[in-house]
Amino acid sequence: MTVPVAPLVRRLLVLLDAYARRYPEETAPLRFREFAMSGESLQGRTNARRHITASAWIVNPSRQRVLLTHHAKLDKWVQLGGHTDEGEDWTKAALREAHEESGLTQLALLQPGLFDLDVHEIPARPGQAAHDHYDLRFLLEADDAVPLVISEESHDLAWVDLSRLKDYTKETSQLRMAAKTPR
Repeated sequence: MTVPVAPLVRRLLVLLDAYARRYPEETAPLRFREFAMSGESLQGRTNARRHITASAWIVNPSRQRVLLTHHAKLDKWVQLGGHTDEGEDWTKAALREAHEESGLTQLALLQPGLFDLDVHEIPARPGQAAHDHYDLRFLLEADDAVPLVISEESHDLAWVDLSRLKDYTKETSQLRMAAKTPR
């Protein structure tokens, strides 16, 4: 007897399979697949050990710049993104987070599937244990001339030249996304 797979999990598995075909050298799809099939809560914050987040690698039309946020709680420059709500579509979550954290209303999805995957630990804070974020990353485009609105989750927002990304971060996953960015 096979256990039925919920539509949201099925959609995630389709995204992971397509990503694994595009990037066969990466091992992250295996970790995501294990989590997706574990029966644990994937979305929201009810799973104190790990949960799926969605983020946006937002580039400008010339693909020379990326929008980063100086994250208030993590105190470092990262792509925009955050928690997914229960039952929320993965792509829509990335678009929602990008809008909430930047004020941008004109965001275009540049490819239908996943752009990148990453699993990273979020350090413990008062009232919250350390836990893992399984981050689904989507490639978006926005006009870098449009004014930005800094949310309460950020110290700052900046359009960063990809050639200067190492001045803002040494994070392997962000450098990997820069290398994947179509020019």
